[in-house]
Amino acid sequence: MPLQAVESSRLYRQIAEQVRELIAQGEFAPGSRLPAERDLAKQLGVSRPSVREALIALEVEGWVEVRIGSGIYVQDARQRSSTRAPANGNGTGTDWGPLELMHARELVEGEVAALAARNARKPQIQRIASALAQMQDEVAAGIVPRAGDEAFHNAIADGCGNEVLSDTVRGYWHARRGPISERLGDHFENPPSWQRALAEHGAVLDAIRAHDPAAARAAMQQHLRKAYTRYSASWRRANQS
Repeated sequence: MPLQAVESSRLYRQIAEQVRELIAQGEFAPGSRLPAERDLAKQLGVSRPSVREALIALEVEGWVEVRIGSGIYVQDARQRSSTRAPANGNGTGTDWGPLELMHARELVEGEVAALAARNARKPQIQRIASALAQMQDEVAAGIVPRAGDEAFHNAIADGCGNEVLSDTVRGYWHARRGPISERLGDHFENPPSWQRALAEHGAVLDAIRAHDPAAARAAMQQHLRKAYTRYSASWRRANQS
C-alpha cells in the first residue's frame, strides 16, 4: 500500500492513520525501523513537524517506539492501545497538534505581552515575577517547570486587560496538558533547555516592567519561536543540549 498525499485538516492525525494502517497490514513488521522523518515527510508531501506530531501520537498509543539517536521502531501488537491518544486534556474535543499550537501561541501571546506591558499594574507585574521565581525554583530542584511556566503565561494574560485574550491563553494551556504534548516534552525538554527558557522569560518580564509594548511583543515571540525550534530539533539532538 503506497503512502498517499494528505489534506491539511488535522494533518498529523491523517499521517498517523496512514502509518498505523501500513503497520496493521504488515508493511512494517514489529521490530523494524520506519523510514526517517524527512523521508516520510517527502513521501506524504507534508512538513517534518507534522510527521513528528504523528509519530509522537503513535508512540503514545504504543504503535512505535522512539529511540533517540537510532530511529522509530514498530512495537509488538501487544504494546498497542485500542484507543487513539487524545491531543489534549481539557475535555473539549479540540484536536490541536502541539507544534501547530506553538505557532498560534507565538501570534497571540506576542500581542498579549504587548498589552500587558501597556496595561499591567504593579500587583499584576508582581504576579508575573512570582511565577518566574517559581520556575527558577522548579529548575533548581530538577523539576520540569511546567507549573511555573503556565503560571507565568497566565499572569501575563491576566495583566493584558482583555478577558477574552486571558481565557484564550488559558485554553492553550489546557491543550498542552495532553499526552502528546507531554511526550514531546519528555523527548525535547532538558535542564539546558529550561535554563534557556528562563532567560527568555526574564526578557519578557523586563520588557513588561519597563512598560515597553514593542519589546514585550518581540521578547515573547522570540521565546515561543525558540521553543518551537527546540521541539522540532532533530531526534539526534534531543536531550543532548
